[in-house]
Amino acid sequence: MTALLVFDLDGTLIDSRRDLADAANALIVEHGGTPLPMDAVTAMVGEGTEVLVRRLVKAAGISGDLHVALARYLELYDERLLAHTRLYDGTAEALEALSHSATLAVLTNKHQRPTEAILAGLGIAQFFRWMIGGDTTHGRKPDPAGLNWLIAAAGVTPAGTIMVGDSAVDLKTARAAGTGVCLVRYGFGFPTAEPLLDGRELIAAAPGDLIELLTTGAR
Repeated sequence: MTALLVFDLDGTLIDSRRDLADAANALIVEHGGTPLPMDAVTAMVGEGTEVLVRRLVKAAGISGDLHVALARYLELYDERLLAHTRLYDGTAEALEALSHSATLAVLTNKHQRPTEAILAGLGIAQFFRWMIGGDTTHGRKPDPAGLNWLIAAAGVTPAGTIMVGDSAVDLKTARAAGTGVCLVRYGFGFPTAEPLLDGRELIAAAPGDLIELLTTGAR
């Protein structure tokens, strides 16, 4: 019986591509660069905001202090957190159902403040006992420290835990912590995970699939 379900955020619970890209391109334009296609920005997402900004600066060929660029990006993103970001269809219903049989948590590489604001703004914060962002003392995935902390805090075992995500980062995190893993095929990070699959993973084609997959373990 799974006792703890730990969810990634971007590409797993929410489709945030447009707002991430708009903030990125606003930063690039401010530095005199040419905006990047949304898919190009999306491909840079997943390993934390610091890594995203570093990749943006390099891809757009812009100069400047990275710390200043990071601070400005966070300001620009704060202005757009929920402009276009939405839950994947069926996500709220899946969380509601799953919350009756397991403890739920969020583990994301997005910073803590926007994580909490987005979850509250989209009306799903109440489903999660813990929400851990990538700028906390737990570090960033694929470092399993945050996942290990959640397992200990919940008083469960790795075997009773499933990491739910969309990317290679989530897959590596789960494997490092020794937990189960469920990957969502509809997430924008799934192409990075697909080459690493070995058949042990649960795969969800749609949010509605999560209810059966995570309660019965069906593949």
